[in-house]
Amino acid sequence: MEQPNILFILADDLGWGDLSMHGSPIRTPNIDRLATEGVELLQHYVCPMCTPTRTSLLTGRHPGRFGAHATVPSNAPVLPDGYQTIAALLRDSGYKTGLFGKWHLGSSPQFGPNQFGFDTGYGSLAGGVDPYNHRYKRGEFSMTWHRNGELVEETGHVTDLITREATEWLENRDGNPWFCYVPFTAVHVPVKPVHTWLDEYQYEHFDDDPLREASFRKYAAYTSHMDQAIGRLLESLERTCQRERTIVIFTSDNGAINDCPLHGTDQYPGWQEDYPRLGSNAPYRGVKAQLYEGGIRTPSIVNWRSQLTPGTIDHPVQVVDWMPTLSGLAGAQPQIDPRWDGVDIWPLVSGVEEEPAERCMYWNFRKGSHLGVRKGGWKLISTKSEGERTTQLFDVAADPYERNELSGDAPDIVEELSGLIREQRALDDTSKRDDVESSMVP
Repeated sequence: MEQPNILFILADDLGWGDLSMHGSPIRTPNIDRLATEGVELLQHYVCPMCTPTRTSLLTGRHPGRFGAHATVPSNAPVLPDGYQTIAALLRDSGYKTGLFGKWHLGSSPQFGPNQFGFDTGYGSLAGGVDPYNHRYKRGEFSMTWHRNGELVEETGHVTDLITREATEWLENRDGNPWFCYVPFTAVHVPVKPVHTWLDEYQYEHFDDDPLREASFRKYAAYTSHMDQAIGRLLESLERTCQRERTIVIFTSDNGAINDCPLHGTDQYPGWQEDYPRLGSNAPYRGVKAQLYEGGIRTPSIVNWRSQLTPGTIDHPVQVVDWMPTLSGLAGAQPQIDPRWDGVDIWPLVSGVEEEPAERCMYWNFRKGSHLGVRKGGWKLISTKSEGERTTQLFDVAADPYERNELSGDAPDIVEELSGLIREQRALDDTSKRDDVESSMVP
């Protein structure tokens, strides 16, 4: 089979309930169309925050393997020098590679995407930025907007800039296969939509509270703008006759936040405000930075026109699965044993395999203070706060909204899953950089 092109689109803080196909009042026609014409993954798990998910996506491994700082938003470099990411592996197999958007795996230019397999890198080296001044939070890494590791000053809305660079790159390919990774900064705070998109919602009513109404209108406009940008990426593929050869994958790095007070936004330079109403993970429990389903189960779609039968898959998969899956499709072989935590899910996505073997999924978040594991239908969350560790057990197969906590009713399951957490914890720190201080929480 001819090596496919790969377009991987990652939203930032977009919740399950933020898409019109999931019942949201926000209009997202391009994402909805991707799902209608592709395969929607109903149980696609990520990590609860940005850096951990991006680490897992690009390495096929759980973030804790790279040290505690990889389990939280990190400005320190995450990956060891020379580490073979999915971009490096594909590049070594004949692919052209480009990243357009948010990196957040090392905020200094010497640890940017060009050092880890991307021929072209553009966007924010650090985390989310103000959409207009392109600044990250105040401090050492506030100046973060770059092109191939060189800091640059530009004007324009961040969503438009990312889309401009990505579409130009897509439309100037020379026939070689390519991997295009587009991690948008939308819909991360600060939420500042383009006024033409804000006008699209001027006659909508969302909330009786005027402050919440104004806040959500901005969030809706910001989301629809990103949806339109995704449509522009797809149009570039159509215009250059690359659509049928391209796998398009869409997901979000974690669940949404419901609101953001001023002290959460005024860390960014420029004029900022609070947002009393933002995204939704309905009907799931929890938000970003939590191990409940709302924090780690995100909208996810695989679209490969003429190759995949449209439909849904209601089987748990995880963000660590994409590296083994995409490398398999590309026929790319790692240089050394990659020790992947993920598995190749293409037989499941393509319909060849309806019931994969049972597996263990693992989360280490916030330096071990938040741990989680899922095996079969059971999910255990272990949280340490003020020196005390508590556990919660849910049967997410029967109770996906996590209404019934069952640890007191099934101590044998708690013990089994706790043992799996201990086994996984023993594998953490195995690829940690020597120059980064990052001790795990016991």
